[in-house]
Amino acid sequence: MRLVLIRHAHSQSNASGVLSGRLPDVHLSEKGVKQSEKLSERLGNFAVEQLRVSPLERCFETISPWLNNVLLKSSPRFKPIIDPFLNEVDYGNWSGKKLSALTRKKEWRTVQESPSRMYFPGGEGIAQMQSRAMSVVHDLAKLPDSKTAVIVSHGDVIKSILASALGMHLDEFQRIVIDPASVSVLDYSGIKPRVLLLNDTRAVVTELLQAPKRSRNLLGGGAGK
Repeated sequence: MRLVLIRHAHSQSNASGVLSGRLPDVHLSEKGVKQSEKLSERLGNFAVEQLRVSPLERCFETISPWLNNVLLKSSPRFKPIIDPFLNEVDYGNWSGKKLSALTRKKEWRTVQESPSRMYFPGGEGIAQMQSRAMSVVHDLAKLPDSKTAVIVSHGDVIKSILASALGMHLDEFQRIVIDPASVSVLDYSGIKPRVLLLNDTRAVVTELLQAPKRSRNLLGGGAGK
């Protein structure tokens, strides 16, 4: 199974430097709308077994151009799944606060250095978030090797999935950068997950997503398509 991970495009809260978390009515910024349209072109047309999207508006707005202009035109009966397990971290009392103010809190160091130990006041722990996100991945991993699934979610959620795929402890997940409207691709058809693409915000990835699965053992890197 090939898994495509997409972070939502630039949002209004990104523009204002606010940690919006799960607050409602946070939409894409003008920049984000343009990114979502470009994303549709970058993804192109490929066979999708499942599309799972976070419940927050900015995620569905990100994937809507591709869903409406590409996917539904080739598969009119296709239905995306709104999956609460892909929701943003529940930042609790930190939600809606300026990032510039949050960075001055003593807990900010824990978020950066030991995120597995961080529980947001009135919210959830980062480890709890990874657990629910990985339950989605484990469910999708049951799909046949030839299938492709797409997840549209949030930066920390995607970073936690990538950290797991790379065999990294959650405390190291801040080493991974996931930009708005970025595409990352994992391949679960082998013994261990393989990273085919990471945090790409520019390339047209259609050819990669249409390519046959890579099941051969690797020595000295991949041999290419």
